[in-house]
Amino acid sequence: MKIAVFVSGGGTNLQAIIDNTKNGILQDVEITLVLSSSKDAYALERAANNGIKTAVVSKKDFASLEEWDETMVAEVEKSGAELVVLAGYLSLLGPEFVGKYSNRIINIHPALIPSFCGAGMYGIRPHQAALAKGVKVSGATVHFVNENYDDGPILLQKAVDVLPDDTPETLQKRIMKECEWQILPQAIRLIADGKVIIENNICYVR
Repeated sequence: MKIAVFVSGGGTNLQAIIDNTKNGILQDVEITLVLSSSKDAYALERAANNGIKTAVVSKKDFASLEEWDETMVAEVEKSGAELVVLAGYLSLLGPEFVGKYSNRIINIHPALIPSFCGAGMYGIRPHQAALAKGVKVSGATVHFVNENYDDGPILLQKAVDVLPDDTPETLQKRIMKECEWQILPQAIRLIADGKVIIENNICYVR
């Protein structure tokens, strides 16, 4: 299966996918495109180091949202990708893109949806919010993407305990290592194997 990975920053989840294509778990998965919303994203360097084609498509470089949306569709079409993976991608996708790739876009979110999600909840913020609320567990969610932030059908979730001495930074690091880097490749594997179905906005693994 060919996939496109969308990024905006450091690309740690991209690296987890790359590593899994090499260790056998995703051996039949090919990353045909890494698309970034920022030319300064370190994820682009990770892609280049592994011989993966890259593109930078920034919303602010276009005169209209429609033109940006069309360009995003064109880039993925060129890559031949069958699945789009948002791995720390911070822009809300356009309606044409979401419509064309309906049920073929997944995202990793650093919290247990429906908690600590939605517009503005990215990076360190979900972890700050989790600690401020005093929750005893947090984690990460892989979900399908629709036209709203963090709103599509949930595919996988994994939790970790929130420790008494946690800071937003320590919680973020533990969730990345123990949750995000585990369930994102697992989700890609399930989809590649044809084991995922969506009915009435609910995801089932068969």
